[in-house]
Amino acid sequence: MKRREAFCADVSLENAEPLAATASRVDHWILVEYRGLWGYDALAASALPDAVRSHLAERAASLGHTKLLFVRRPERRHHESTLVFWGSSPERGARLYSAQLERWDDLLDLDLTSPGETVAHPLLLVCTHGKHDRCCARLGRPLYEALAEQAEKDWVWQCSHIGGDRFAGNLVCLPEGLYFGRVGPGDAWRVLDEYLAGRIDLERYRGRSCYPCAVQAGELAVRRATGLRGVDDVELVSRRPLRFGAGGRVVEVEVTPVPAPPTHLTCDAQTLRQPRRFAARILRESAA
Repeated sequence: MKRREAFCADVSLENAEPLAATASRVDHWILVEYRGLWGYDALAASALPDAVRSHLAERAASLGHTKLLFVRRPERRHHESTLVFWGSSPERGARLYSAQLERWDDLLDLDLTSPGETVAHPLLLVCTHGKHDRCCARLGRPLYEALAEQAEKDWVWQCSHIGGDRFAGNLVCLPEGLYFGRVGPGDAWRVLDEYLAGRIDLERYRGRSCYPCAVQAGELAVRRATGLRGVDDVELVSRRPLRFGAGGRVVEVEVTPVPAPPTHLTCDAQTLRQPRRFAARILRESAA
């Protein structure tokens, strides 16, 4: 495949493509520390034993809406043990667990659904998966370095493909499953500071992984209309009609698909595709 010259993130920014409602739909997370090379398909290209690769793929498939990622930190390159994280990110009650492994076959003893050692701090995942898309490495690595300087050392990880290459630098905050895009090194502290205060930086917010994209559009419309930025300030009440609890009120939102100009979704894409885009408007408010 002939490589395109244009960077997809630059084209997306030049075209003012909205970040809103572009987060991947994820309920469950499996994060495996892998220090080898990450191929385009990180799991398939890895040197993990066949049984371990099959186990990870089967667990992810059986759970549904699962994101299986490789993670790494350069300073752990020669560490003796390997870390694995897993958990879920519902709207309320998100949890992450971890385990340390001495050998890869130890993964076969983890069903990745039962509780392990609770992770008592956030995980900040920055996509740096250059083999998947050039923009992820070009824009992700400086973001990783900026966050690593400002956050606790155990919090920040490079990760494989999380979706939305053209919105790099991409950041996911776990356990809540908050997606942020076009985060540059200069934005890192503001996004992080807001997150640690329990708030969402709406300027860089792509959406929350527990919601489908249309619901993400509605949530952001409610937040913009009410000014509520706290992570728990807005709660989904019903999907049909789409209603959110917000600040002691129930807000009903109409979300409709709207046409979007075709674009290259990745740097190496050879064909134009039409991304999903939604328009959201507040219909009415009522007492909770």
